Amino acid sequence: MSKVCIVFDRLRAEEKMLQKEASDLGHATIMLDAKITQINTDSKRNDFDLGDVVLERCVSYFRGLHFTASLEFMDVPVLNKFDVANLCGNKMFMTLLLKKHNIPTPKTYFSFSSESASENIEKVGYPLVIKPVIGSWGRGVMPLKDKDTMDAILEIRDITDSPHDRIYYLQELVKRPPRDIRIITIGDRPIAAMYRKSTGGFKTNIALGADPELCEITKEMEEMATKASEAMGGGILGIDMMEDEEKGLVVHEVNNTVEFKGLARVSQQNIPKEIVEFALNYIRK
Repeated sequence: MSKVCIVFDRLRAEEKMLQKEASDLGHATIMLDAKITQINTDSKRNDFDLGDVVLERCVSYFRGLHFTASLEFMDVPVLNKFDVANLCGNKMFMTLLLKKHNIPTPKTYFSFSSESASENIEKVGYPLVIKPVIGSWGRGVMPLKDKDTMDAILEIRDITDSPHDRIYYLQELVKRPPRDIRIITIGDRPIAAMYRKSTGGFKTNIALGADPELCEITKEMEEMATKASEAMGGGILGIDMMEDEEKGLVVHEVNNTVEFKGLARVSQQNIPKEIVEFALNYIRK
């Protein structure tokens, strides 16, 4: 019998589903709260009960990333790997890598000060979408439709002036149906997909109330999702696509600690079971 460790900082439906499936498969599970775990430079794997493999499931990108670094320091097998989490968690790194691997993605502009961003926006023209380079659930993602909106957002960023506020990620506004597509890949293999339909607003995040609807994975989607997963380094990922009226499918995001409760509601695939089985096969290779 193998033992699976699920690391979390907020116990959500996904982590409970993973625990149940591991148990149903006959494996023991350890639920480890990252917030209360203490690690130091003398720590060894045997100092903790980390099982045979760790599924890192922290909501906080930075907490999960640094916890993963600590696990890899102790030679603990963890999914996803630090390099994958680091790339997926930063939209700029992710977008550049997608483009480098010739994966269709919306045209994106980068500036490194508010002055440069203002010039860039005026040169490119409206509308654009501004996104924080670090963030999830659609937080901080806003359409820029005019100069007044731009000036207000740039002013706020100058005031808050966090390190990531100084990096301006500006993306073309894709002409698409009021939905996007989330595909979950496990080991570079797409296993299930859904449409996330907007409830009337600009965003399509399930966390913000978007409605999931089962999506049949076409050959094009399959190939694009596989390429995107391979570009990031593989593991357990959520590949987000939009249906551009002119370009066709484009990948706009790859998610590391992927949420799947919405897709699990509509998919016939047992997603948490596939994740647990992949994690256990990962350590047997």
